[in-house]
Amino acid sequence: MDRPKLEVADIFRRYGEAYRQQHDGSLSTAQRRVMTAIEVCRTAALGGHLERCDRCNYERPCYDSCGNRHCPKCQSLARAAWVEKRTAEVLPAHYFHVVFSVPEQIASIAYQNKAVVYGILFRATAETLTTIAAKCSALHLAANAVDIVMRGYGSGTEEIRGVLARSKRAAEERYPA
Repeated sequence: MDRPKLEVADIFRRYGEAYRQQHDGSLSTAQRRVMTAIEVCRTAALGGHLERCDRCNYERPCYDSCGNRHCPKCQSLARAAWVEKRTAEVLPAHYFHVVFSVPEQIASIAYQNKAVVYGILFRATAETLTTIAAKCSALHLAANAVDIVMRGYGSGTEEIRGVLARSKRAAEERYPA
């Protein structure tokens, strides 16, 4: 696989400092550390060693990696293994991918009040999906084959799982296989 022409580290090196200055009040210390780790990953800043070819004695520097769990370079193998495991778990059925987003004005409020806003979002999502499922026979029919997985954090996650499970059970009772 060829190396991409542009990497996250390249973008951070070029625009990271300006971004940090522009968003000074909203970036946490942890976020700043991650940006810095990605910027210096596999550069001379972290040190390294020389690799030498046994046949021709060609040498090239091999720089150390940051090891940060958020770094795309450092976590590419772990990510690939995770994707492979998840792919093996996928049922041979049609899945629906539903994305709910919020307007930019609410996103800035959500950033400062995650638990409250995401709790409201999860409840609204559960209500919306329940309403759609009740009106759409295609979703009722698909409910027999669709495994609904809700990945999320914060208040409301268990509530939406319960609503989706109840919707699926209702669809199975109404439209048996």
